Amino acid sequence: AHPPEPGRRGCGQSVTGNPPRELVPGFERPYFLAGLAGYSDGAMRLVSRSYGCPFCVTESLQAETLLAGGKGLEKHHPDRWLDGLRRDSLSGSGFAADWGKNVAAHSDDHPLAAQLIGAEPEIMAAAADRLLSWPFEVIDINLACPSKKSRRRRPCGGSLLREPDLAIEIVRAVLRAVSGRVPLTVKLRRAYDDSLEMARAFDRILEGVLELGCAWTTVHARTVEQRYDGPSTWPFLKDLTRRFPGARIFGSGDVFEARDIFRMIEETGVAAVSVARGAIGNPWIFRQAAQIERGESPTPPSGAEFRDVLLEHGRLARALHGEEVAGRLMRKFGIQMSRHHPEAERIRGAFVAVKSYEEWRRLVESVAY
Repeated sequence: AHPPEPGRRGCGQSVTGNPPRELVPGFERPYFLAGLAGYSDGAMRLVSRSYGCPFCVTESLQAETLLAGGKGLEKHHPDRWLDGLRRDSLSGSGFAADWGKNVAAHSDDHPLAAQLIGAEPEIMAAAADRLLSWPFEVIDINLACPSKKSRRRRPCGGSLLREPDLAIEIVRAVLRAVSGRVPLTVKLRRAYDDSLEMARAFDRILEGVLELGCAWTTVHARTVEQRYDGPSTWPFLKDLTRRFPGARIFGSGDVFEARDIFRMIEETGVAAVSVARGAIGNPWIFRQAAQIERGESPTPPSGAEFRDVLLEHGRLARALHGEEVAGRLMRKFGIQMSRHHPEAERIRGAFVAVKSYEEWRRLVESVAY
């Protein structure tokens, strides 16, 4: 079922959401691009913004690596990697020709949250302080990542949901380091697993985060053990917004098309929606969400738009990562976009087989839509 038009009442509540525009200028709409490991780099963020995404989160930045000056961290700087990139070199498509108009509300990649992940309060605090020398508008703590790396000897990410005392101490230490210079936010999953013990641990962490005064929390409505299997438990989000009516809670999980954004807001009462896998190879989800907000029917992209956006994304990825890495990265986006092609299986197989950026580019240019 489709949600009522934004601005009308449905299920006893507004479906317009409550984005934190008073805390983060430019974050004007109730949806944003999630931090996605291996995806949400500067290239994906800029493409998403060109279609109306008002706010983005970086991939998770390892606190220890950041403090050690680790290789690759420069790619997360929201401005520096674009310094040498001439915008007129990106004018090969209609998408690029409208670049200035599309991002007029932003200065390149802003507003932007830097997402931190780590295991020790002191190191996380020092890393947050280091990040504040860069122009990030928000610092976000990752207590949600379900990867195997987060479950190693020193737990981080979602594994910290098993250790509420340590999780709260990390948030407290980072909050002290940030010292009100930017908003601090936290990303959670609904628990580590489905046990009563872990449900209580989640409640303890959330209550601690709220008592400390974090600006908002984003909750993915799956457990860490679920990873991305099974449905996202939206009723859990509804229960949270009912139990914590004064808190600003954002929702995440199973948002694959624009209407899902407003359905989640309507059904759960969350203030905003984090768009994750639904934005991979689908930046149009943000344009379509804005159309729904205006009471319009969401329009799908044309075949030419698919091609032009892929090529533009590839140019940005090459500028950011170099040709070798961009070839591997853009293969993933080609595979995702192939789902929308009439010959999806054949096109997917062709993208799987590409071995270089130039091979990828020639394939994109040759595909008939």
